[in-house]
Amino acid sequence: MQYSLMIYQTDAQFAARTDPQRREAANGAFGRYVGALQEAGILLTTLGIEPAKTAATIRAGNGSPLVQDGPYAETKEQLGGLCVIEVRPTRVVTTA
Repeated sequence: MQYSLMIYQTDAQFAARTDPQRREAANGAFGRYVGALQEAGILLTTLGIEPAKTAATIRAGNGSPLVQDGPYAETKEQLGGLCVIEVRPTRVVTTA
């Protein structure tokens, strides 16, 4: 069974991803977590997502795509990326 692990980040965390002085500290714990998923043999892929300020909405319009800025996130945290894992379902046995 496949699962998506969704990672949410603040604007400051997004900024740290591209700041050479803060990148290593910002990615350290996440890198170790992804490494553990990989070592366990369950990591299928990871995907980093750009900050919400770079978002665009594409709609069909009169035969050609219409690209607009947005949607804009109205929250303190936004989806920053995800990991897709695959694990075997386990059978839960309960006793009465």
